[in-house]
Amino acid sequence: MDAIDSSTQNTAIKSRMKRRQALPGGTSMMASGAVFRFIVTSEHMHTMERLQPLKPEELSPEQREVYDAIASGPRGQVRGPLAMWLHRAGLASRAQALGQYCRYDSSLPPRLSELAILVMARTWMAEFEWWAHKPIALKAGVSSEVVEAIRVGKTPEFSLPDEAVVYDFINELHATRNVSDALYQRALDVLGKERVVDLVGVAGYYTLISMTINVFGVVPPDGSAPELQKA
Repeated sequence: MDAIDSSTQNTAIKSRMKRRQALPGGTSMMASGAVFRFIVTSEHMHTMERLQPLKPEELSPEQREVYDAIASGPRGQVRGPLAMWLHRAGLASRAQALGQYCRYDSSLPPRLSELAILVMARTWMAEFEWWAHKPIALKAGVSSEVVEAIRVGKTPEFSLPDEAVVYDFINELHATRNVSDALYQRALDVLGKERVVDLVGVAGYYTLISMTINVFGVVPPDGSAPELQKA
């Protein structure tokens, strides 16, 4: 690529970033040091589900097979975004298998994977995701101070380098659609190659989870008051 092409490309990238930041009432990107976050306005929040879960008697044989596979696995039940996917048994089957790996079988310890999931929930303002994973993250060893900082959109003060790099990695990946060479190397140094690969997998899977929650209006089943919208 010659100098003219490079200059043109850089100008185009900056222009796209400015347009994204200026989107009224939509998703925007802000950066302050290592802190990146998306803004989701109230018009994008839903207080009731747009798509209702299927009743047991409504399941086709293929859907019943997927339902039983999920219910008999480590999750123990079919709810939330998985119940939405069940409307398409092929999607539900493949997506839940990826999710089982990302949540239960990856090289990341639960403390780090659950931290990443909470950051994802806050990024997407996915209340169901936050409701489901906050107690799991606390039980896995993520401190209550870190959880609360994430909830209100502040940068936590980390005492552990692996938690700090997971937080920075997920934030930067969503804000810029990539990570810098410096952050990538830092993640390799702190986490190792296998965990970096799995971290990207967790980010991808929970992006799908978050999109499903927000598009179909999945809400906590116990009627819990929203935590993220009040922050």
